[in-house]
Amino acid sequence: MKFGLITERKSPPDRRVVFSPTKLATVKAQFPQVNFLVEASAIRVFPDALYQENGFEVTKDMSSCDVLLGVKEVPISALIPNKKYFFFSHTIKKQPYNRALLQAVLEKNIELYDHETITDASGSRLIGFGRYAGIVGAYNGFRALGMRDKLYELPKVENQPDYKTVKQALDAIKTKLPAIKIVLTGSGKVAYGAKEILDHLGIKEVNVDDYLSKSFSEPVYCHIDVLDYNKRKDGQHLDRFDFYNHPKDYQSDFMRFAKVSNFFITGHFYGEGAPAFFTKEEVKSPAFKIDLIADVSCDINGPIPSTIRASTIAEPFYGYHPETDTEVAFNAPGAITVMAVDNLPCELPKNASEGFGEMFLKNVIPAFYNHDKDGILKRAKMTENGKLTPKYAYLQAYVEGKE
Repeated sequence: MKFGLITERKSPPDRRVVFSPTKLATVKAQFPQVNFLVEASAIRVFPDALYQENGFEVTKDMSSCDVLLGVKEVPISALIPNKKYFFFSHTIKKQPYNRALLQAVLEKNIELYDHETITDASGSRLIGFGRYAGIVGAYNGFRALGMRDKLYELPKVENQPDYKTVKQALDAIKTKLPAIKIVLTGSGKVAYGAKEILDHLGIKEVNVDDYLSKSFSEPVYCHIDVLDYNKRKDGQHLDRFDFYNHPKDYQSDFMRFAKVSNFFITGHFYGEGAPAFFTKEEVKSPAFKIDLIADVSCDINGPIPSTIRASTIAEPFYGYHPETDTEVAFNAPGAITVMAVDNLPCELPKNASEGFGEMFLKNVIPAFYNHDKDGILKRAKMTENGKLTPKYAYLQAYVEGKE
């Protein structure tokens, strides 16, 4: 079986890759029977020469490969028929803008494995860039704070060579942080990536009760999960799995945090049917104290009403004015400063690629050589023989343009 690392063709350019040169050499050492080709790329964070130095052929022709590994969506014109592809297709939630891509995958008899569908038996995702989304998102939030309030200056992450230098930049602002309250949501890789930044800054973590009731002379943060900011409508106190299974039986209890917080970092996963964190009317209330939101989750028209669009790496911040429900300057008086970049890991392409490759090697490559004993490939396979697999048959009406 021959694998190929394809170049990223989506615009704006993405410098990430599934395997770094050294990680690819590790794959070859662990699985000598694996053959790899690397598609030539002028934008990839690791130059072609590094792959060649590690013994891999770099070519423009990937037609001899059986399995093609990419990161972002492959343009329809670049899809090679009758191949197996791994990439983020952004179709499993019926995203309208990628309907034509899934249609083309089926027409070209491609076996599609979306990185988001690579899970364990319980449905937990095994690979992704979540940690680095959290890291960069939290950093960008502190960068916005410094710029808006003229407290300090932080360089852009995209201009730093790696995570190590990012942390060094943070070291310079530790004594310049005001005594603010920061609320962080989520229990996955994104949230814990953001938590790395908070902990590196030496910000004190406090429990929910103290956070809600006490004042502090230093910056503090509270890391909360779904049952901290949601409550059952009938008043019962059940477990988080009840919330996951019956989200419509719950209502938001986030305002108790919004009344005492200055800075909100979103690291949660938002499921269909779950309540919004707050409403546009609640944002207008004098009791609503949050004036900075690093929306790493970036669900447009979702649970954070102030996130009215995705921002970009080039222009990561904008303002949301509650009274007018409009976008304004990020530092406009009375505005909530919003950071809603939807491709945050692109700012740390080297570290993000190395971390992704480590997970892919651990969880996916073995499945090709152990008869998929854990069902990794079976669960992840979205299309086969020109049709949706049974698990993803729910996308049929979407493919046909009926929904």
